[in-house]
Amino acid sequence: MNVFKKLAEKLPVAEDGNPEEKNNAPQVEAPLKVSEDVLLGLDIGTEYVKVVIASQNKKGELEVVGSARARQSGASMHSGAIADIPAVVSTCEKALLAAEKQAGVRAKTAVVGIAGELIKGGTTTIRYRRKNGNKPLTEQEMNLIIKRVQDKAGERAKNEIALETGNPDIEVRLINSAIVSLAIDGYKVSNPLGFKGSDLVIQFYTAYAPLVHISAIEKVCAELELDLLAVAVEPFAVCRACLGDDPDSNLSAIVMDIGGGTTDIAIVDDGGVEGTKMFSIGGRGFTNQIATMLGVDFDTAEEMKVNPDNENITEEDAERIGRAIGESLEVWKAGVELAIEEFNPEDVLPTKVLLCGGGAGLLELQELLATSDWYENLPFGRRPVIHLVASEDIPGIVNKTGNELDHSYTTALGLLRVGLDTLAGEDDNSGSLRDKVARILEK
Repeated sequence: MNVFKKLAEKLPVAEDGNPEEKNNAPQVEAPLKVSEDVLLGLDIGTEYVKVVIASQNKKGELEVVGSARARQSGASMHSGAIADIPAVVSTCEKALLAAEKQAGVRAKTAVVGIAGELIKGGTTTIRYRRKNGNKPLTEQEMNLIIKRVQDKAGERAKNEIALETGNPDIEVRLINSAIVSLAIDGYKVSNPLGFKGSDLVIQFYTAYAPLVHISAIEKVCAELELDLLAVAVEPFAVCRACLGDDPDSNLSAIVMDIGGGTTDIAIVDDGGVEGTKMFSIGGRGFTNQIATMLGVDFDTAEEMKVNPDNENITEEDAERIGRAIGESLEVWKAGVELAIEEFNPEDVLPTKVLLCGGGAGLLELQELLATSDWYENLPFGRRPVIHLVASEDIPGIVNKTGNELDHSYTTALGLLRVGLDTLAGEDDNSGSLRDKVARILEK
């Protein structure tokens, strides 16, 4: 079943108006109709807003039919979070209109990404001793276990955020949940429903965000007249993009989403998201360092960063640009090492590193990861292999736009996958055990 059909009753249909009035009116572009068959991925980044619009084909693939991006103003975002709602709405509207014009339809249902240092995502392990091991595990019992895990993780996230902000009364909300691993009486299973056993050990990935951040996203969507289907932690969305629609995927990798204001890191082990970490150093930090060292404005420094071979750049300036980038890279590298250490990995880390986000295009950054010794004090078995992720690397995604969907669009494409998961989880006709647990996690 095409899950987009589930949106039909929710979405209003644009009116065509009186045909006679159209003939007498000036020749203007007709308003686009709202389509119940499309889903919108909205990546509100520090540097750019990226929009992708997709429909689902008969094979179950997501066909991207519209894409666009628009540049943010300097004060719109702070450390990956929305700081100026009207400014962000204005930028989103520009990107949205361009993408909808290309798609030929108006999108209504959106999945929006969230990032920032106050987003807390991690894995919680709980051991649950069942009273009757001869009784098959039921959905009701799983509800109870999951509720306990989420409550435990939520309290931990609230305490961490309260400590960092100095606000003990801060409210947090669960954003994403996913099963990492399950074992019954020491036997690993992909889903516990229907199994017998006394000792259940379950690992959950959960991500929480301050309510104020969620409220800002909800306000932006309201101003844009979008129905907010889901909010997704951005590194989690990137992992979903890389995993695709294969429920048995055994992908193991470290995902680094390097944006304008933050770097988001996630670890995927055997198809399960083990955790996410973020720190507030991104591409904009490199630009600011160049601006400071050369005494130029931000836009000029950005142009120097992305076009270092410009003939107008003197040898002296090129040397200073290189030194500025090198100093920023050392700080960024320290942030990466610290973030990975905070995962407290017990096993050897995956040696595949997937890069995405606008900041990942910096060649010096790619070279640092590919050739330096940054990994030697971390539990890697060997030097990691670095790969820049673009749309053609993402399973289940077909680009029909004619635009290049490079590494900077990976997060937006991942948001589409989260949206598809959400819609599929609402489908009560699904009978698989894995889908049943997915529905529990959505509650």
